[in-house]
Amino acid sequence: MSTTVGDFLLQRLTDWGVDCIFGYPGDGINGIMGALGRASDRFVYVRVRHEEMAAFMACGYAKFTGRTGVCMATSGPGAIHLLNGLYDAKGDHMPVVAIVGQQAMTALGSDYQQETDLKSLFKDVCNYVEQVSAPAQVRHVVDRAMRIAAAERAVTCIIVPNDLQEKDAVDSPPRSHGHVYSGVGHAQPRPQPNEEELQRAAAVLNEGSKVAMLVGAGALLATDEVIEVAEKLCAGVAKALLGKAAVPDELPFVTGSIGLLGTEPSWEMMQHCDTLLMVGTTFPYSEFLPKDGQARAVQIDIRPRNMSMRYPTEVNLVGDSAETLRRLLPLLLPKQDRGWRRGIEQNVAGWWKDLEARAMVEAKPINPQRVFWEMSPRLPERAILCGDSGSHTNWYARDVKMRRGMNGSLSGQLATMGSGVPYAIGAKTAHPDRPVIAMVGDGAMQMNGSGELLTVQQYWKDWSNPTFIVLVLVNHDLNQVTWEQRVLAGDPKFSAAQDVIDFPYAKYAEMLGFRGIRIDSPDDIGRAWDEAFAADRPVLLEFITDPDVPPLPPHITLEQARALMSSLVHGDPDRGGIIKQSVKQVAASMLPGQGRG
Repeated sequence: MSTTVGDFLLQRLTDWGVDCIFGYPGDGINGIMGALGRASDRFVYVRVRHEEMAAFMACGYAKFTGRTGVCMATSGPGAIHLLNGLYDAKGDHMPVVAIVGQQAMTALGSDYQQETDLKSLFKDVCNYVEQVSAPAQVRHVVDRAMRIAAAERAVTCIIVPNDLQEKDAVDSPPRSHGHVYSGVGHAQPRPQPNEEELQRAAAVLNEGSKVAMLVGAGALLATDEVIEVAEKLCAGVAKALLGKAAVPDELPFVTGSIGLLGTEPSWEMMQHCDTLLMVGTTFPYSEFLPKDGQARAVQIDIRPRNMSMRYPTEVNLVGDSAETLRRLLPLLLPKQDRGWRRGIEQNVAGWWKDLEARAMVEAKPINPQRVFWEMSPRLPERAILCGDSGSHTNWYARDVKMRRGMNGSLSGQLATMGSGVPYAIGAKTAHPDRPVIAMVGDGAMQMNGSGELLTVQQYWKDWSNPTFIVLVLVNHDLNQVTWEQRVLAGDPKFSAAQDVIDFPYAKYAEMLGFRGIRIDSPDDIGRAWDEAFAADRPVLLEFITDPDVPPLPPHITLEQARALMSSLVHGDPDRGGIIKQSVKQVAASMLPGQGRG
């Protein structure tokens, strides 16, 4: 059989080191799917239940490997379904290549069935999108899509009309005008600050007496360097959510997450610092940073466009975080006065006690904080944590202590619901030997998580380590949005929009051959986690939790307090439970042990 365009496309992906594709079939990619069947010994193909999940999985795969994720969908509706997951990858700067089908070249422009303007559709989300129109074009389109995705940490798209996929391939285009040659491999840009910039940055940091650091996803590979700089400057280290795994939470000067989901020590440090060092972060919420003009600031980022866009920075160092910090370290003078650092460490130690007290407050029936508090010390080494968007994100951000070797991520900039389970499948596909935990709410589980459990059922026996746990917080409420309505808009809960119907998640998991555990008593939380981590198959933990436990921000403004009171006064259906739980949570923080009962 002659080599087709579909065969050549897959061979070119192999040349680029691609060995995993997430996708869903359709007649718009029949030629590629036939070629994939012939190349099945070279690829792990994960067939999802919905194309959006393929894009999420490709993004999760990229996040947990550093490699380019690849997803594939048919023409028309299949291609359209990819978009949300691709925007997630774009927002978090993940390299993902989408391969999509198109109607036959001869039919384009005739309003043919499933014909859509795919180049326009993908133009905004992709740094490169091209439709292949001739076999000789495939080589350079694949090469450019892969190269740009990897080099720019971006989304790219290859569109292949279905009549082209089964044509004879052209390995080497003719040596004639109008044809181009391309090769495999990319050069990763490695900008570096010059010595004068490093000296200026060091001067700012050396002159400060109260140094705060804020690290993000760009510091994930700079753990040792961040710690060394923090030690030398006697600084505290706060973490943007995508940078939660950048430094271990066991270090006494790590203040934890920042922002609405953040910690009081992070808030306090930012309120009182006189110097700010930001490393690999574009954390968006300026209200949680120092006041304008309060602190002198230095920023390190690989992208010049990210400089000084959240806080006015005096010195900008464009370069890799680890390498730049290593070059900066010899220029930093050790701080002699450790009073600032001691204050931070005292705040952090007190905060962990507060969190434990809050987690142990009684609720109806389970306090969601306790689910995460009891999970944290039980997490296996090298665990990968995959979050979603919802109120559970608060407890992941605050109550989970990241240790060295662990990874964790979620949808950052896009903050989309529905990413938790597909992220976890992408992580497990990339690392079948590592324990993976998906953390979702009942809203996200009903959105798409339950469907993707079928994907888990299809592939889990191929994993060398069966530990795959789906944590579902069941509070029958789209809880994060409900609280945002109360605190940000002053509106009571709109039950018709916010209520989530009941569903037997654990029983459903059992039907799929997994271990399903339903927990409705706080005394059973620890036992359930122990059983889950010891299981010989995937596990779904269905925790019945109290929606009235407030995700208290690290600082409550007068406007937020007024808005919450307005929502209660105007007839919030859960006002009784909200008032009771809010009082308990505040009491637990002020007087540990007094929030019980």
